[in-house]
Amino acid sequence: MRQLERFSLNHATTKNWPLPQAVAGCVAAGVPGIGLWREEVAAFGLDRTAKLVRDAGLRVTSLCRGGFFGADGWFDDNRHAIDEAATLSAPVLVLVSGGLPAGGRDVDAARRRVADAIGTLVPHASAAGVMLAVEPLHPMFCADRCVVATLGQALDIAERFPPKAVGVVVDTYHIWWDPALFEQIARAAGRISIYQVCDWVVPLPEDMLLGRGHVGDGHIEFAPITDAVRAAGYDGWVEVEIFNQSIWDTPPDQTVATVKSRWPLVGA
Repeated sequence: MRQLERFSLNHATTKNWPLPQAVAGCVAAGVPGIGLWREEVAAFGLDRTAKLVRDAGLRVTSLCRGGFFGADGWFDDNRHAIDEAATLSAPVLVLVSGGLPAGGRDVDAARRRVADAIGTLVPHASAAGVMLAVEPLHPMFCADRCVVATLGQALDIAERFPPKAVGVVVDTYHIWWDPALFEQIARAAGRISIYQVCDWVVPLPEDMLLGRGHVGDGHIEFAPITDAVRAAGYDGWVEVEIFNQSIWDTPPDQTVATVKSRWPLVGA
């Protein structure tokens, strides 16, 4: 196990921490990387955020999110997201595909549209030096949030494009259950853009999006997944990304301390 040199705190984990405090908190805790969200960056200011992180000596490990390809104006919004990632020196723009169109039931057609949409963005992203990362979400989100539901489906899309242009997100929360998980991680060699961790806890809350927990509080065995990710050649950042109201209500510095204490369980 390595130390914290590849540890990144995704800002969603400490949602109630304004950006300046989140950056300062990472520095104080010895966390070298931070994953950012476009909404908070826009609220603080893109150029101000870039300077804030740079002056603090942190690395932006990813920008979340682009995608939602069925929304009005998706093309321009995603091009802006690519430009924002480049300004922040974020190597990865995470793409959440979006769910079925209103009244739609043809999930296969929706996935084909996602692949086509990403293809229109690849030239701009490649010119900007930003890798597009297709994130599969757990199947319970397929209807309304993300029609890409398995790592295999994400790779089916990514493999249409050069490896440096389009990769995939490996997020333990969304893929731990998949019986083809280790086969697909091996298949993802050269295309893993970012590795994200948090735990699967039950019972799920009414808002299923907020059902994530600290590493070690749930049902995921992390070390074999981490070993497989490393065996696939990924040697990059590991982001802790948690959506959970009770964790958001916890003092953020306490949350960071908990995250750090659970780091050995990741097996990174």
